[in-house]
Amino acid sequence: MARKSPERMVAEERERVEQRIESLQRHLASIVESAAWTTNDDEHDPEGVTIAYERAQTQGLLSDAKSELEALDHADERLAKGTYGTCENCGKRISQERLAALPAATTCIRCANSRR
Repeated sequence: MARKSPERMVAEERERVEQRIESLQRHLASIVESAAWTTNDDEHDPEGVTIAYERAQTQGLLSDAKSELEALDHADERLAKGTYGTCENCGKRISQERLAALPAATTCIRCANSRR
């Protein structure tokens, strides 16, 4: 199997993240719409807590996806500068396997593990 170009890997990941963002935004809108048809008394409405939890969970997932999109923007900038695939911490090459799994990766495995 031929290896994908870095540009293609980033573009494909961007497409997946953008689709996830659209899906989460639609889901969040449906939660808000369904909440409009329920009572505003979360304390006494057994469904209120569930709706509030689902809304908060979806908002968290949406925030994470938007952060991923920002990381992909940074990957595009690194592609344009010719620094994509270089660890921003130590300056060594990031492995192809890591970039295939995480196209927006900015650090090599060694540096990523040292941050934990």
